[in-house]
Amino acid sequence: MPSIRKEIVIDASPEQVWDAVSDVGAVHDRLVPGYTENTLMDGHERTLLHPYGGRTREYIVSIDHEERRMAYAVVKGRMPLLHHHASFQVFPHGDNGSKLIWITDFLPAHLAPEIEARVHRGAEVMKETIEAEAKGRP
Repeated sequence: MPSIRKEIVIDASPEQVWDAVSDVGAVHDRLVPGYTENTLMDGHERTLLHPYGGRTREYIVSIDHEERRMAYAVVKGRMPLLHHHASFQVFPHGDNGSKLIWITDFLPAHLAPEIEARVHRGAEVMKETIEAEAKGRP
């Protein structure tokens, strides 16, 4: 099974990064604005509403505040996934920074280039968004 591991160094405290990551109902505001227009929650199920009418349905598998780790699984979206599981975990980095580790496991393997491109771009947007929030910018 393919696995993509992305390390994102963020100029924000681990508490600030974890606050954004663990706010699972605010993906559209706190992680990837523009890629997600709204986030709908129904218990452990999350639906991301994308521009131009796309939707991704996910299960929030785990939110572990002590370990600063959140896991989720895509169960329905535009991509023909047979399996998807991903996690975010926040670690201290440097004096007051953070390292966000994003690991994504999926099938089928031939989707790797597209998923890798999405992870790379998503990581850039998350970094920009969290850093702006940490500095008090909209």
